[in-house]
Amino acid sequence: MSSNPVAETVASLMPRAKAELTELVAFKSVADFDQFPRSESEGAARWVADALRAEGFEDVALLDTPDGTQSVYGYLPGPEGAKTVLLYAHYDVQPPLDEAAWTTPPFELTERDGRWYGRGAADCKGGVIMHLLALRALKANGGVPVHVKVIAEGSEETGTGGLERYAEEHPELLEADTIVIGDAGNFRVGLPTVTSTLRGMTLVRVRVDTLEGNLHSGQFGGAAPDALAALIRVLDSLRAEDGSTTVDGLTSEAQWEGLQYEDEQFRKDAKVLDGVGLIGSGTVADRIWARPAVTVLGIDCPPVVGATPSVQASARALISLRVPPGVDAAEATKLLQAHIETHTPWGARVSTEQIGQGQAFRADTTSPAYQAMTDAMAVAYPGQEMQYAGQGGSIPLCNTLAALYPRAEILLIGLSEPEAQIHAVDESVSPEELERLSVAEAVFLRNYAAS
Repeated sequence: MSSNPVAETVASLMPRAKAELTELVAFKSVADFDQFPRSESEGAARWVADALRAEGFEDVALLDTPDGTQSVYGYLPGPEGAKTVLLYAHYDVQPPLDEAAWTTPPFELTERDGRWYGRGAADCKGGVIMHLLALRALKANGGVPVHVKVIAEGSEETGTGGLERYAEEHPELLEADTIVIGDAGNFRVGLPTVTSTLRGMTLVRVRVDTLEGNLHSGQFGGAAPDALAALIRVLDSLRAEDGSTTVDGLTSEAQWEGLQYEDEQFRKDAKVLDGVGLIGSGTVADRIWARPAVTVLGIDCPPVVGATPSVQASARALISLRVPPGVDAAEATKLLQAHIETHTPWGARVSTEQIGQGQAFRADTTSPAYQAMTDAMAVAYPGQEMQYAGQGGSIPLCNTLAALYPRAEILLIGLSEPEAQIHAVDESVSPEELERLSVAEAVFLRNYAAS
């Protein structure tokens, strides 16, 4: 890769990239302002805006989106008559979970064993840096041959849809011939991969009530209906004996036809404990890319420490349902809510509230942009053929952009390969992947301009 001038430029910029990612990771930009200060997210947004201005972007703006967060926009004009490419990433991050469990502090980028550790290093502050590296490499080697729009979202991880609604209200803002979403990842380190499908998602909060107040379990237990036990029954009904997701009316038999994910490799990537079996049926690819998957994200109930001998009057849970391509997320939400109501035992009062939703996505892999990316990946990853994979996660903006700009080609690349452990403790990014994907994006922009 070093014989390519673009690759040589990116390699020379990697120390700067590390310094910048260190600055960006330091912002605790979790878009949950009950847990983290709004000023942390606003600081990260200003950092991105300043970086765009420094690269010559025009019309740089902090967009106040309807969910109370900010997205950063900028426009870099290219040659007259050139195509327009939109580059997307997000600067908001997941909470660090248990900070004490991190080997090094989550908001301090730390190099260890050849990787850079920190919350957002891969998902997706690293994506912001990837876009900057690609553009700098082109500017140093003849210029950027397309018009470039950059949008950095501030609430992707919360699923609250601020940027989606803003884009719908201002459809001209993000219009482009091709859109590169820098929020996916290679199937494994060193294997160039474009994500061709994304599962959609819905988030539903469930509340079960059975009593006017908690009761003494010795005096009333055995006859008084326990809200926590009722909730547990409801949650258990969402899985079959083998762990497959079972929501009444929602099909769970689709098959994935592309790149396969071997069981042992998945066990290693997921860090499944010895002796613990995988759940579900079909191939791993079927289960994580082509079928629905329910996850209980949290339960409100008394903690073990300090618990009293009481029958619980009320309990709550937050449920995530991942929805495969071809299934409407709104319909899946209705089915999930109906299932919960049907399977709530003992006449307990149950209520459900949808708090987030995003549609699934399927890309057109036959488009000219995909050929341009295939050729670019061959430059960045010599000897490796680009693969197409699904991704179990959701990027709700993809479907919004596809609906707003039906002629636009959408590609998904990024730094969130399995070793990155995004959303988990000790998230990290491979600097080699950052370097190679920055080269790939730069070469792609050049190829696409000439296509």
